[in-house]
Parts: sequence; structure tokens; C-alpha cells
Amino acid sequence: MATVTSVIAREWVAKQLGEDKELLEEILSNDDNLTYGSIITVHTGPDEAITALTQDGIEELRDMLADARRSPRDWECFLESFLLDPDLIARLKSQTTR
Repeated sequence: MATVTSVIAREWVAKQLGEDKELLEEILSNDDNLTYGSIITVHTGPDEAITALTQDGIEELRDMLADARRSPRDWECFLESFLLDPDLIARLKSQTTR
């Protein structure tokens, strides 16, 4: 892995990818979902932190979501596997597959 010289905050990644912020929050809450080192925690204060991604992490996330959206059934399985919040799952299932 190349030396990381910059990271992008989760909220900005969501905007760049046109994805739901809560969806990304759920996926990134488990750092095993992407390659080690792709998800970075940036401490902004004694009890405050934000989640950021490396460029490789963004590409991996983009590919993951594209694969999940191959069909409505794949999308449904993905949501049920990666998300814990039933309301979020229902909301995302009701949206059309891209």
C-alpha cells in the first residue's frame, strides 16, 4: 500500500458518490468491510472523531456498492447483510436501484 497523504471525510465521500450518509456510516462502522487501512479515524478533540477514507478506500467502496446494485435481489441481500437499522434498510429498499 502506498503512503497515505490525504483522506476524505465520510460526509464528503457520500456527496461525491451520491450515496446516503447513513448507509456509508453503517458500512464504515465496521472496519472489516474494507481493506485494512482504507478507513481512518481522525480525532478532532478529546472525545470527538470523524471517519475518513483513503482514495483506495473510496474506490473499494464504490466497487462494493456497484456490485451490490447488480439486481434488486443483490441490493436487498447487501442491505440486510451490512446494515443493522431496520428503518434504514426499509428506506433504502424502497428507493429504486441505480
